Amino acid sequence: MNRQGDALANQVEGYLLLQAEREQAQREAAALCARLPWLTTGQTEDLTHHYMELRLGLTRQALQATADRAKRLRGEYEARYAALRRTLLQRHAVYACVLFACASATSAAACLVTR
Repeated sequence: MNRQGDALANQVEGYLLLQAEREQAQREAAALCARLPWLTTGQTEDLTHHYMELRLGLTRQALQATADRAKRLRGEYEARYAALRRTLLQRHAVYACVLFACASATSAAACLVTR
């Protein structure tokens, strides 16, 4: 899939998640208002509106905190990966040099013995 397709899929997924969250907030607000039968219609609508705003705001904050944490972790993991890769490459270089030195010494010793 290309980048535009990925971006579109992410937008659709985000939209669907938002709609599901709104529906859940609406159900919770309706359940809250059902426990308060003395509210007028206007009060019920006002309470529902405020509850949904608060609930969606809290969800937005939680998602932002999760995204921020994921971004920090990604940076930490990338830095750790780079360090491990650098160490591995250094070790391979040292092993290659040792192998080359041993092969050279063996070749030199073989040349001296055959003279």
